[in-house]
Amino acid sequence: MTGGSRFVVEYEILAHDPADALSRAEAAALEQTVEIPRDIVPLGYIEDVILGRVEDIHQREPGVYSARISYSPDCVGPADLTQLLNVIFGNSSLQCGIKTVGLDLDESLRGTFPGARFGIKGVRVRAGRATGGLLAPVIKPVGSSVETLADIAYRCALAGADIIKEDHGLANQPAAPFRKRCERIAAAVQRANHETGRSTLYFPNLSGSYEGVIENAHFAKDAGAGGLLVMPGLLGFGLIYALASNPSIDLPIMAHPSFLGPHVLSADAGFTHAMMFAYLQRLAGTDISIFPNVAGRFSFTRAECLSIAAGCRDQRGVGRPIAPSPGGGMSPDRVAEMDAMYGPDVVYLLGGSLLRHGDRIGDTIRDIRRLLDSRHLARA
Repeated sequence: MTGGSRFVVEYEILAHDPADALSRAEAAALEQTVEIPRDIVPLGYIEDVILGRVEDIHQREPGVYSARISYSPDCVGPADLTQLLNVIFGNSSLQCGIKTVGLDLDESLRGTFPGARFGIKGVRVRAGRATGGLLAPVIKPVGSSVETLADIAYRCALAGADIIKEDHGLANQPAAPFRKRCERIAAAVQRANHETGRSTLYFPNLSGSYEGVIENAHFAKDAGAGGLLVMPGLLGFGLIYALASNPSIDLPIMAHPSFLGPHVLSADAGFTHAMMFAYLQRLAGTDISIFPNVAGRFSFTRAECLSIAAGCRDQRGVGRPIAPSPGGGMSPDRVAEMDAMYGPDVVYLLGGSLLRHGDRIGDTIRDIRRLLDSRHLARA
């Protein structure tokens, strides 16, 4: 039992007045820990240590309050990310008018959850891209044969892609079963690397049961994959933690946002975009965090995208800074705009529109790479 140290979660609370805000904050502190009526909380250790504690509450704007609630690491237990998330925002996530906006871990939990194994710097080393934004074309669509997907991957790697990312819809379908697909695409990327002298990384998509995912992660590494794509909204943040902390896997992890939308789209509940796609990802051990780019077919705003990017690279966050990965909207005519917006420490997803170029897909990748490099040289 730690007793002394505590970690802090910051919430945004909607309330009629200061008294209502304090009442709601105290209710959350109770709900997230002991989950019993306040008048029957046992005296001593449970009341003094386990019970959540409202440390500060103040009004940010009319009807909106910021509350900082501290919790003991004893509520979590050793190396249990799932329970930590449960304490951060378990039952309270079922209520309206409360949103999680910040997290400040104490030193004991920072030691338990070290964050990304690689971070943006480590990914750069593995990919051989010392400076500038990284390019990650997505191979798709579902229903394509193994041969078709491997050919797309080969041409993208040959053109200078840093990461070949599988579409998150590629699972273990009959058209391209996971293990057969993984072997063929890894071989295609390795062939391109041998021809170019570069070190493009291939990130296959993991899906299925927990046991199956762990087995397939090892299989992918043995086949020559350079990273792993995981959907924490479907597989759980705990799985990312298990993969990131396993030294025998030792591959960068890219997190896809599928199934996470409802956590951030409410104006008065859930998480801020930065909490979900930056700070929680870093806590779990993600190295590259994908999110929908501004001006795409999803509804994320410029401010929300910038908040995610800032959170991924925030030196105060858990562990190493990680790479934000805006998905969609990147083309040669938007390079200047995107580079000015995100800077050099970013992984750009090149999505389905890239396939419109057919046999000239490599030319488009080379054009984007050339434009990014020229902007980097201009800044140097």
